[in-house]
Amino acid sequence: MQTNSRLKESHKLTDAQMRDFIVNGHLTIKTELPRSFHETIYRKTQEYTAKEGNLGNNILPRVPELQAVFEDPTVRGAFTSILGENYVMHSHRHPHHNSPHSDGQGFHKDSYWGYQKVRHHCPRWAMAFYYPQDSPLEIGPSAVLPGTQYYNTRITEGNEGELALSGEAGTISIIHFDLWHRAMANRTDKPRYMMKFQFIRMDAPQAPEWNVTDPHWKPEDINPATPAHQGTWRHIWNWVAGESNGDATQSTNGNLAAHITALNDDDAAVRSRTADELGALGESAAEAVPHLIQALRDDYEPVCLNAAYTLGAIGEPSVSQLIEVLSDENGPTRRMAAYALAAVGAPAVSALSEALQHTEDAVRVEASYALAQIGEAAEPAISALIERTKDDNVEVRRYLAEAFGSLGPIAAPAVPALIEVLDNDEDKQVRFESALALAQIGPAASDAVPVLAKALSDEDRYVRDNTIHALKRIDTPEAESALFDYLLMARWCPITNRASTH
Repeated sequence: MQTNSRLKESHKLTDAQMRDFIVNGHLTIKTELPRSFHETIYRKTQEYTAKEGNLGNNILPRVPELQAVFEDPTVRGAFTSILGENYVMHSHRHPHHNSPHSDGQGFHKDSYWGYQKVRHHCPRWAMAFYYPQDSPLEIGPSAVLPGTQYYNTRITEGNEGELALSGEAGTISIIHFDLWHRAMANRTDKPRYMMKFQFIRMDAPQAPEWNVTDPHWKPEDINPATPAHQGTWRHIWNWVAGESNGDATQSTNGNLAAHITALNDDDAAVRSRTADELGALGESAAEAVPHLIQALRDDYEPVCLNAAYTLGAIGEPSVSQLIEVLSDENGPTRRMAAYALAAVGAPAVSALSEALQHTEDAVRVEASYALAQIGEAAEPAISALIERTKDDNVEVRRYLAEAFGSLGPIAAPAVPALIEVLDNDEDKQVRFESALALAQIGPAASDAVPVLAKALSDEDRYVRDNTIHALKRIDTPEAESALFDYLLMARWCPITNRASTH
């Protein structure tokens, strides 16, 4: 997105709004545009859908008024706060049509347009749900399960705990990409439209980009019924604020023995709360590491999640045992260990670099994923990552590319390897991750322009989309020329249809 000179600090989120987004995974705002503007979008969408079917990814050029919605200062301020000033709109977008008298959907997480990616706890991706018409409960708005963006599994039965994202025309709900959500039943005679757009963070956070007044995590205004994940929330807060994990530690371990005992309580809620509370002790809770490692195997996911981020807060004393867990036979347990190692950050980089050479595919997959989440602190691993770019395992190659992107401009030494991958890898997800990484590296990836220009003809639409972002961010005359040549070839007339072909 382009920098908007109308954006003021008052348009950005407050500390309380950021806390709410980190805890619950969603935030609802209202554009400053008049009601008549949204009525125009609704009318056009309904008209074109009736004539042409679902407009899919072409909803934006077909209904270009939507661009003004996402350039609205309130909307830009919210996305800047969550994803940073240089966030971009992804080309996958969809006008969701909830038919009259529909039964609604079951709760789900979105895939990445059919591709497989490990879920990101830190907000690297986000979605916007925009309603161009009033969306009261009876017309079937989207509903979410607040706080579930950190869970891979459903921990509630049926629709228990759901929250309807209803509102007037012009309402936008921003949600964490991995939040469980669904379309509710439409009990009216009218169709309900919701435009779903996706956005990507392009730069690692260096400082708070919201309207910050206190940069420290404060466990305030949290619904006591919400399962406590203070360690997870604190880590996410620190990450978006550009800080490392573990700023809220204590110097005593006076309750450590009692906490270790409680990790084996029969009550899952007690185990979860205990695993979370141990995180506040930081490195002084190192004695609990073996017990927390065992808690990664708990059959109640909130316990595993809290154990992972507590191990992250303990830091270096956790690393060797967490590395061992990367070869666990249970996939979810391996993934929790990877989340923990990512939360440890810099002290885990050396061990993760060594793990990239492991003979087991699963270990290399989780190690490459963890390094991708660590970001700039993983700079010492660049050489080890480059060595694995031709790994036989496709998942490893995907996360290697993602790791270079999360490193940003300091991953410039990896540009030749990314060029090779973008030009030759048979897996299209590896290619679109590589193109996105080159975009995140930016001007330091200028040597990639010839291959990026070639990739504008890739068979995969999302490889092409990320290639466009890369050329735009590299911003050399050669990159600009390639973009203009592509625009002239690919330009599309949004008013051409069966009734008006010329």
